[in-house]
Amino acid sequence: MEFYLVQALNGLASASSLFLVASGLSIIFGVTRIVNFAHGSFYMLGAYIAYTLVQALPTGAVGYWLAVLGAAVAVGLIGAAVELLLLRRIYRAPELFQLLATFGLVLVVADLVLLIWGPEDLLGPRAPGLRGSVMILGEPFPTYELFMIALGPLVLAGLWVLFHRTRWGTLVRAATEDREMVGALGVNEAWLFTSVFVLGSFLAGLGGAVQLPREAVNHTMDLHIIAEVFVVVVVGGMGSILGAFLAAVLISELNAFGILIFPEITLVLVFLIMAAVLIFRPWGLLGRPEGPPRTPAGEFEPPLRLLGRGFLYFCLAVLASAAVLPHLLPTYYIRIACEVLISALFATSLGFMMTVGGMASFGHAAYFGLGAYGAALAVTYAQVGTGLGLLAALGLGLAGAVLFGYFCVRLSGVYSAMLTLAFAQIVYAVLFQWYGITGGDNGLLGIWPSDWVSSPLAYYYLTLTVVAVSLFLLRRLAFAPFGYSLRAGRDSALRSEAIGIHVRRVRWVGFVIAGFFAAAAGGLFAFLKGSVFPDYSSIPVSVDSLVMVLLGGVQTLSGPIVGAGVYKVLEVFVNRYTEHWQLILGCVLVGLVILFPQGLLGYLVGRFGRSGEEWRGVDGAPAGGRAS
Repeated sequence: MEFYLVQALNGLASASSLFLVASGLSIIFGVTRIVNFAHGSFYMLGAYIAYTLVQALPTGAVGYWLAVLGAAVAVGLIGAAVELLLLRRIYRAPELFQLLATFGLVLVVADLVLLIWGPEDLLGPRAPGLRGSVMILGEPFPTYELFMIALGPLVLAGLWVLFHRTRWGTLVRAATEDREMVGALGVNEAWLFTSVFVLGSFLAGLGGAVQLPREAVNHTMDLHIIAEVFVVVVVGGMGSILGAFLAAVLISELNAFGILIFPEITLVLVFLIMAAVLIFRPWGLLGRPEGPPRTPAGEFEPPLRLLGRGFLYFCLAVLASAAVLPHLLPTYYIRIACEVLISALFATSLGFMMTVGGMASFGHAAYFGLGAYGAALAVTYAQVGTGLGLLAALGLGLAGAVLFGYFCVRLSGVYSAMLTLAFAQIVYAVLFQWYGITGGDNGLLGIWPSDWVSSPLAYYYLTLTVVAVSLFLLRRLAFAPFGYSLRAGRDSALRSEAIGIHVRRVRWVGFVIAGFFAAAAGGLFAFLKGSVFPDYSSIPVSVDSLVMVLLGGVQTLSGPIVGAGVYKVLEVFVNRYTEHWQLILGCVLVGLVILFPQGLLGYLVGRFGRSGEEWRGVDGAPAGGRAS
């Protein structure tokens, strides 16, 4: 009995730590509607700055707690600078582009931390006055953990008073309900957003600073915390502080006891909880249905246009150039070209789901990973060749997309996207822990193509053929009757249902199509690398695909191809010539979001495309004749 009580108290201490960070993210999203991917970076900065201040200030309780508070304030000021210099410039951009900007910040902060503090783990001191342990029913329990248990409810109470007993809090709650109406009443929305972002950043910094006595400060803290924080915020309900607190307690306690009952499930438990909550309560425990998007779609997204002869000739010229290109390149660059082609297919499969179907995904790597493992398992255990291996990749990816898509299309907006993330993490956990079949974290090796495509040149042509046919089919589907039904459901589900379109079923099929082609990319990648690993279905791979789509532009079907090419070339060549490739790539992404908030190809279409009158034809075609 005593042991279980101590375990429950450990869960409460972890819940308080998680709540500090999650509450800041929930506040930021509730008002600004920004899915701040850099929130984990603010948490990491809080820990590093606290470590530095503790070393610089006089020893003792006063110096230590001044360091903790100073670190939180410093992170709050950094958050203010980020909001003023970056996010304020792109508030009217589509919300997913703001996600791209915050992802760029993650890369920048990660490299700056390495430059300033180095790659070694840093061990902070124990908190003065809270060292040692106390006896609880005969079991020792750390005093600092008791402090953490008390800190969470204290912060919750302080936030309640702030939001319910101050004018600023009333304005924030009003903005959470209806930002446009708050602006219409004369409230300065810009400064309200800034103050909210500062508070959220302060809480993230505080969450990192109080971790100093609990764990070593390291440069991977941001990615370790951000996934759990997103889960807490989504399970509790986006924008609900009390919901975030309840979700943090629920998840932390289940983690504390789950590791005793079924240790293998701890890697995926939080995502199983999120999936279950979203399936049965789509807006979280205390959340509310999402309102309409802030920015009308038409403001940044010109209609999709039919394939015309000019564009067809351009595509044929590009295809011919791609066929000739490998004869002019060394073997190393042929393999890079293969990787660019595979990335283009992977990104376009996600772009089809987002552009035509209006469905975002934070877990598209699930189908890429399933495709890679489908091919690898077929080669390893059935000893099949490349052709049957690719068919196995398509089959396993298709099965996953059918199963997961059935649940994901029942939700909308960020909740649907977070459910895709949960399913992707479930796939990752299965691949990571099923050692007998998948090889676990050792992966599966020796997945080489058959003799007929064993040379780099032959495999390049196979990849080019599969990618070209897949891209053609995706474009044809977008302008087939099914594609128009999918777009109708994207633009107005209510009107589409009224004219007889089964919106949920059409979205499900669109989801499955996207997963099918992502699996094809995964199968090609497995044979290119000759091995597969669970990381192929991890969060960073999903983020990469999303970045490619947004970088090229989500307004056009060709945007993901451009985005994939630019992103992979930047990643390969910047990484080759400097060890600080994340800093450079992050700055490039942030700069592109500021300069081209509609994406590279979206900017070119808007800048050099046809005049506005020619874009107003029926079904996305120009008023007079076919469009290119």
